Amino acid sequence: MSKDILKLEPQAVWKHFYSLTQIPRPSKHEQKVADFVAKFGRDNGLETIVDEVGNVIIRKPATKGMENLKGIILQGHLDMVPQKNSDKQHDFEKDPIETVIDGEWVTANGTTLGADNGIGVAVAMAALEDKSLVHGPLEALFTIDEETGMTGAFALKPNLLKGDILINLDSEDEGELYVGCAGGLDANIQLAYKNEAVPAGYTFFKLAVTGLKGGHSGMDINSGRANSIKLAFRFLRNVEQKFDVRISSIDGGSLRNAIPREAFVVAGVPNNKYGELEKSVSDFQKIYKAEFSKVEPDLSFTVSKIAEPTSVMDKTSQWALIRSVFGCPNGVVRLSDSMPGLVETSTNLARVYSDNENVYIQCLLRSSVDSSKEALAEKIASVFELAGAQVNFAGGYPGWKPNMDSAILKTMREVYQKNWGKVPEIKAIHAGLECGILGGAYPHLDMISFGPTIRYPHSPDEKVNIKTVKLFWDYLVETLKSVPNK
Repeated sequence: MSKDILKLEPQAVWKHFYSLTQIPRPSKHEQKVADFVAKFGRDNGLETIVDEVGNVIIRKPATKGMENLKGIILQGHLDMVPQKNSDKQHDFEKDPIETVIDGEWVTANGTTLGADNGIGVAVAMAALEDKSLVHGPLEALFTIDEETGMTGAFALKPNLLKGDILINLDSEDEGELYVGCAGGLDANIQLAYKNEAVPAGYTFFKLAVTGLKGGHSGMDINSGRANSIKLAFRFLRNVEQKFDVRISSIDGGSLRNAIPREAFVVAGVPNNKYGELEKSVSDFQKIYKAEFSKVEPDLSFTVSKIAEPTSVMDKTSQWALIRSVFGCPNGVVRLSDSMPGLVETSTNLARVYSDNENVYIQCLLRSSVDSSKEALAEKIASVFELAGAQVNFAGGYPGWKPNMDSAILKTMREVYQKNWGKVPEIKAIHAGLECGILGGAYPHLDMISFGPTIRYPHSPDEKVNIKTVKLFWDYLVETLKSVPNK
């Protein structure tokens, strides 16, 4: 049951996380949670500011005698990714998250958990509330809409923040300190098509790709997980001409920043070809299961007969669509030269859907090297422009360049080694953290990111390790004591 997490340690953190799970907060719908956090700040007698877009800033004075320490900004985002299993009834704009304790982990019942970034927000709230905490001048910045464009970070005005050091609480591996991140760019593609009458003598079916793990399109892009859209279009490329397939509609993926877990295609074949189509689907399911046996054990690739739709896509557009989507780059493009094992450049073919006039395709490109991101954008544009589609790029945001001479990095390395007997790993992350954007508006900030261990963010399998939440809190408490002087 959801309330069981209130018994976990540290209770000061889990009580705030529980409160956050009870407030619907998908991206673009953060008003309630922003109001909640702002009320929390005011109820604790702390200076609280809500800016023009809904970001919340709360300030807590330094502990007596610690006024000369550099000011710390604890930063997290209020929104969460709304993903659920197809058989789960859940309205992310109305329903609370149902948390479940599963051994060493906290997860959710059929939906995303919102530990990304609810745990970070809860830790910041606990730090603001705890009167026994020893610290210098403390601020907390709670941004909106991180997951779908980082518009809160982009809109934050200069001179609002007073701190010297920004600690981002949005990383997902305990024992690691992040000092850099990738930038991103959205590709929005539109392919117009004509509706044609349904051909006579056709049997229509629904092709379904389900059961995939999905996940974070940056953090999990190198996991080897299957992309439901790619599987569907690989099959269509193989059978389109062989069986004279006619597509009526497509709906694959759900969010630009999540690896697509499901894809559905409504299409038809001549009556005398349906039996062969069924066999081909069965054959491809065996192929897919063999190829992804370790990473996608629950993969399902099925077909079922359905009623005749009202129209089909014209053949010319269908031909171009199948080949361009099948040929679209997806996954890891290049690994980093400077940090072995780190993905430098990637792209996620995230969404493909039709609306009776157009097919819309969305990709999210990521890279820590701007020129590589631009070259990848040109490659994707080339593929779809050959298909006659319109291609637009938007929502670009910068990466965060590592500073290995960072004072807070030195402090946090020493604190971890002193308290836990080992040196934390120093890494960059192949995902978009708000540090890159905030560093543009506040170039003086010394920045670092850390967090507990979270697995499968942006998917209904999302879970956070209980033990590491306590380590996360303890690490922050010890760090705040050790911040260098101004």
